[in-house]
Amino acid sequence: MNVLLISAISVAFFHALAPDHWLPFVALAKGSRWPMRKLAWVTTLAGIAHVTSSLLLGLLGLWAGLAIHHLEGAEVWRGRAGIWLLIGFGVAYAVWGFKHAQHPHPHISVKDVAKAYASKRIWMLFAIMVFGPCEPLIPLMFLASERGVPTVWAMSGVFSLVTVAMVVGQSCLSYAGVRLIQAPWMERYAHALAGLVIVLTAIFVMAVGI
Repeated sequence: MNVLLISAISVAFFHALAPDHWLPFVALAKGSRWPMRKLAWVTTLAGIAHVTSSLLLGLLGLWAGLAIHHLEGAEVWRGRAGIWLLIGFGVAYAVWGFKHAQHPHPHISVKDVAKAYASKRIWMLFAIMVFGPCEPLIPLMFLASERGVPTVWAMSGVFSLVTVAMVVGQSCLSYAGVRLIQAPWMERYAHALAGLVIVLTAIFVMAVGI
């Protein structure tokens, strides 16, 4: 039991270090000038959704007695699809941000523009986090199942708590640092830069196979 819990904490910690778990939210927060409280709430909900989707898939596998390699295959497919969705989202966001910077509307403030489109971007990132997998969670669930249902719930709870805490913590700490950077050209191209960061993050994750 203790070994499984320690493994869950360690695996969740290193898994959540992957930049696609937090950097897109920092980029979006910077481009849209979010208050820290909003970023914390958004990343908390996204983190919960991220682990819940894999948790449900794992529980389905345990209930149905499916082979673990079948579920891992589903997680790999979800991961690839999630990365491509993140790339598409980043490209669209960067193009929109560049066009807006080149042709600003004097009667519309940057803050008003950010508010008008922020909710759509939040839901898109939220959906990508749901689609993206927690690959290590399902094997841990199958190992825990050998010790009974309480162990499965305990291990899953610890893994989920650490993952969500890492997503929120890394996002808020990074945003606190990024907000200190102030430059006129960065403010003008904030949305385009945010989209570019999201694309580069997704490509990096794909390249290193995180």
